Parts: sequence; structure tokens; C-alpha cells
Amino acid sequence: MTGLLNGVRVVELASWTYVPSAGAALADWGADVIKIEDTRGGDPCRNLVVGGLTVDASPVQTSFMMEIGNHGKRSIGVDIKSELGREILGKLLAQADVFLTNWLPGPLERAGLTVDRLREVNPRLIIARGSGHGSRGPDKDRGGFDAASYLARAGVAYALSPADAEYPVTQTPAFGDLQGGITLAGGVTAALFHRERTGHAPLVDSSLLAQGMWAVAPDISAADYYGIDRIPAGRAGSAPNPAVNRYRTRDNRWVQLMFLQTDRYWKGFCDRIGRPDLGTDERFVPLANLVLNQEAATIELRKIFAERDLAEWQQVLADEPGVWSPIASPQEVLDDPQAAANGYLMSLRDDAGHDFRTVSAPVQFDETPAAPTRAPAYGEHTETILLELGLNWDEIITAKDAGAIL
Repeated sequence: MTGLLNGVRVVELASWTYVPSAGAALADWGADVIKIEDTRGGDPCRNLVVGGLTVDASPVQTSFMMEIGNHGKRSIGVDIKSELGREILGKLLAQADVFLTNWLPGPLERAGLTVDRLREVNPRLIIARGSGHGSRGPDKDRGGFDAASYLARAGVAYALSPADAEYPVTQTPAFGDLQGGITLAGGVTAALFHRERTGHAPLVDSSLLAQGMWAVAPDISAADYYGIDRIPAGRAGSAPNPAVNRYRTRDNRWVQLMFLQTDRYWKGFCDRIGRPDLGTDERFVPLANLVLNQEAATIELRKIFAERDLAEWQQVLADEPGVWSPIASPQEVLDDPQAAANGYLMSLRDDAGHDFRTVSAPVQFDETPAAPTRAPAYGEHTETILLELGLNWDEIITAKDAGAIL
């Protein structure tokens, strides 16, 4: 099943990636997601340049960031500041199940989209809001992006940066946005379930600050329990348990070991890597001794892993029952057979016939991947959606002439 939300209509008034990615997940699960874009250029994510990567520099003539957060939707271009535009939005909301937005309280109020007003238009409408810092408190009206609200303010960068690092860690584009988006999508589905059971349409709220705090909840909890600013960590490249650490290979790649039940796996692992002596060395057995002598064990493992290329280690560790993985590049993930077997990538084609891939929402139902769907062109479905709302062609032409729609 890929259409669990078939028949659910979502009206999305949001831009960039955080809240739109929630809409993309809902579309993957079968919802009809109608993206409202203004008549002055649409979602600015369409023109976002990341790392100097422009649309013109790729044979695929579509924004990869736009595809990630907007595939599967329909786009309508509407000027909701105009009287006609507000009427059209009102008709859409009257027929919708969910209103999904990242607009802040002030702009929503000026647009006549307060909770009370929306409830008047459609009492069964689930209102889902994603913000930088939450819907209450002194900073509820402040905008947010994930590098600030999630990575910085929520403590994520502090918790992940080695103590001896010159600079705090940074993030890849939309790192917190996409985590926050799938969480918000889950909240919407829970609200839909509750509405079906009780008739009550809950107000759904999430934020980048909340998502970041959830991501480093162990560090925040430990800070409270022990009065510390984060969970203790060693120098970069070290770990309290050498069997839960990263090691560089001869060809400058990395292997991540994750032997949490170290005593269960240590001896077999040492046999497998050609050092059975380490598996019985009293300095490293049991785990308490391994932790006590972590520096010596780490030095040994660094030397061992530096003797072979990653491909050789993949063969040596192919049957290793303990958890481990090479640190893969994004290009390698594209060709990961496990990702392919589970349908984690959508294969698509642009209008010029160029094939490209984008990542699906990370939840499936009945082991069935979402159908591959691209992001809409700016205002692509304006006329189709207006016809579905009951407007005739004369009314559509009048709205176009007035600048209320694209």
C-alpha cells in the first residue's frame, strides 16, 4: 500500500524545506498536496544555490532541493493578498483536511488565517504549523532556519563538536529541516487518526528547536542529571570504547565499528582481522579492561586498519556479526544495493528526458515504496485546481487578468 492517505487533501502554504518536506512525505503516503505559491516567483527554494550548484550547471533542469521537499505535489499560483486570491484560498481550505504552514503568527493574522478564522471556514480542518522556535514564548515571532534554530540553538552543534575542534561542526543543507519535516508529517497523521475517532481536529505544532532538542535529548538530559554541559567525550578520533570508534584505512577511507556488546564480539573480531592475540589479551578483556586501556587498544586498531584498503576490509568483515559499516559517500549511497532493494530512491525523468533520482520519505507501508513523482513546476496546476473548485473559464481568465493567479 502506498496510498494510505488517498482522499486526504492538504493545502500547503510554506516555503524552503522544513515544512514543505512534511508535505512531500504526506504526498508519498497518498495525500493530494496542493502547494500555494505566490504570483511573484513562488517558493524561493526553486532558486536556491547550494555550494555553488546551480540548476544550469546540471543536465537535469530542476532544482534538487526543490525535488526533495516538494515531489508529489500540485502547485497553484495565487496572490492571497488580493480579494480574488483570498476567495480562492478560502475555497481550497473549505475542502481541505489539513492546512500546513510555516508562516509566523503575524503574517497569518494579517492574511486572515488565524486559528479561529480557519475554524470558521472549516471546523474539521487540521492546522499544522512548523516554526523555528514554537508557537508560544518570547521568540514565537522570530523566523528560523535549521542551521540556527536546530543546529545552534538546540545544542546540536555543541554536543557534536569535539572539545578540541577549532570550529563547531556545520551541517549539510536541510539537515534539521528534513528530520523536522518527517516528524511534523507524523504529527499530521496522528491528528487525522484522532479526528476520525473523535471528530475533533487538533492543532499540530512542531519546531526546529524542538526537533534539535529531541536529536540531542541524551546530552540535554545528562546536563540536568549531572550538572555538565554535555556527555563526556575524548579527543577527536578517540572513544571510551575502542570497539565503538572509527578507523582510517590504507586508502584514506573510514570504517565505523559499533560493537556495543563488546565482550560478545571482541574475540571473533580479533580472529577475523588476523590478530587473535588481542582477543585474549588481559588488557582488553573483559570490556572494563578494554575501556581502561582504551588508548593502547585504539593504537593497535589504527595500525591494523591502516594496513588494508577499504575494499579488502569489506571482504574481511563481510561475515562479522557485530555491527559495523564503511563511512559511505553520497555517491556510494546512490548505488547501495540495500537502498535499491527497499526502494529508498525515486527514479524520475525531467521534461528534457534526463534521468535523476531523489530520496523518498523514510516510512513505507506494506513494504511498498512510494510511487515516483516529481516536484511541480511553478504554478503548474493552477487552472486544473481552479476547475476542480468549480470556477469556469471566464472566472479563471478574470482572475488572471486581475493578477490574482498565474
